[in-house]
Amino acid sequence: MTEEQDLLGQIEALEARLAEAKAQITRRFIGQELVVDLALSALLCGGHALLIGLPGLGKTRLVETLSTVMGLDGKRVQFTPDLMPADILGSEVLETGRDGSRAFKFIEGPIFCQLLMADEINRASPRTQSALLQAMQEREVSISGQTRPLAAPFHVLATQNPIEQEGTYPLPEAQLDRFLVKIDVGYPDLETEREILQATTGRSEAEAESVFSAEDLIAAQGLLRRMPVGEGVMENILSLVRAFRPENPESSDAVRESVAWGPGPRASQAFMMTVRARALLQGRLAPDMGDVVAMAAPVLGHRMALNFAALARGERLDDLIKSEIEKSPSLSDAA
Repeated sequence: MTEEQDLLGQIEALEARLAEAKAQITRRFIGQELVVDLALSALLCGGHALLIGLPGLGKTRLVETLSTVMGLDGKRVQFTPDLMPADILGSEVLETGRDGSRAFKFIEGPIFCQLLMADEINRASPRTQSALLQAMQEREVSISGQTRPLAAPFHVLATQNPIEQEGTYPLPEAQLDRFLVKIDVGYPDLETEREILQATTGRSEAEAESVFSAEDLIAAQGLLRRMPVGEGVMENILSLVRAFRPENPESSDAVRESVAWGPGPRASQAFMMTVRARALLQGRLAPDMGDVVAMAAPVLGHRMALNFAALARGERLDDLIKSEIEKSPSLSDAA
């Protein structure tokens, strides 16, 4: 068996397991297939996700179900204005032994897990939010002058309420850039909401079962990086990312007039990984232009910002992204 045949066989086997995982997740998180795909994409890419949605749409339920199905040690932190960095990272306490001796002992915080749910992350102060930056990027934390590695794999799935802004602190650009994708969780349609009522208000609810283990997920992340990406897909990723940089002389007039700052190279990296993940979840062996179109808003939407004039005109980033896609001959057909 050649190396290429072996790779194809592994990808096909992984696709079957991912289909089973999706089936388990949708037993408890009903009808939101796009949200599930984006959350699974973040885990397959080894990244973090920011879930934006109103209360009561199932964001917490999704993260808990993902933890079970993917076989990860999950913990949840409710972010509040008085939450301190030590409440997340942990701290050293002075412990007295039976012989009267004293020594400092480190008590691990909830960040020492494999899947951390940061609920309403924008309610914490900037100081506490910054405690996550090193963990999200480097998979380690520095406490009391000592660097402590986190578990592998390590993922943060954070939630944020898009409406209520009183008593909140906007996430800084540096932290937003650490999130691989932004996932908008909207209201379900009528049939989906009817199905939710039938499934969750009876005598019992469906329970999810484990499909992956932490080791399986790490192996899947390694396999994803070996997945081939065509030259055309790569060129369109680069062109689209660079098109939203107002400093770029090749950018359109709309971008230069409306965008305050554009996506950096980390956006290109995230784009490259997520199109692979989407192809895998769709049961294909390589990404195509449709994957580039589908992942543009989740990858780019939180990595750039409109200027004041554009906001005053009522413009939206999603509309600008869609407009730039339609200007590309190779992407407009897949839109």
